[in-house]
Amino acid sequence: MLLRSIATFFCMLLFMGTAQAATIMVWGDSLSAGYGLQADEAWPTLLQTRLEEKGFRHTVVNASVSGETSAGGRSRLPAALEQHEPDIVILELGANDGLRGLPPKLLAENLDAMISAAQGAGAQVLLVGMQMPPNYGPVYTRLFAQTFATVSKARKVPLVPFLLEGFADQPELFLNDGIHPTADAQHKVLDTIWHGLKPLLGRH
Repeated sequence: MLLRSIATFFCMLLFMGTAQAATIMVWGDSLSAGYGLQADEAWPTLLQTRLEEKGFRHTVVNASVSGETSAGGRSRLPAALEQHEPDIVILELGANDGLRGLPPKLLAENLDAMISAAQGAGAQVLLVGMQMPPNYGPVYTRLFAQTFATVSKARKVPLVPFLLEGFADQPELFLNDGIHPTADAQHKVLDTIWHGLKPLLGRH
């Protein structure tokens, strides 16, 4: 009887060790969808490779859509949460709101709603910020950038302040449109994301 109990215990441990890996869902726009790149060049694909190299058993689901706004992402999110059941959501939306000059207040409301939905589904959230170029005016660019910090603080979620940190002023690292990072720049984006993501990985 004792031997059978021990055998059952070790079977349970084995099952736990082979349980389904945690899921990371990237919820972004063209900056995460890999616009203008090969599928294996985008930073979410590079993230999957890095996770495997470092021994993490997480699976990356890239549910990003080029051209997506925060409003569009908000409307699509419930179905994606139900489908993928993510443990971590990397929320990278807002750039298209800024490019269209949409009110930062609206962006804040949509980000807040998405974080609330993700947390309600049991996921941790990493919020990724964006900044607008100076030609949008000092008032708008300041309010836009502050929106991410404000929502992050209110919702108590970690923040990557700027997705393009460290190379936004280097035109050679962008495609001809001047907006989307090249394949060479994807590694820099990944390093920026990794800094904010790594503390969350040990919880799954």
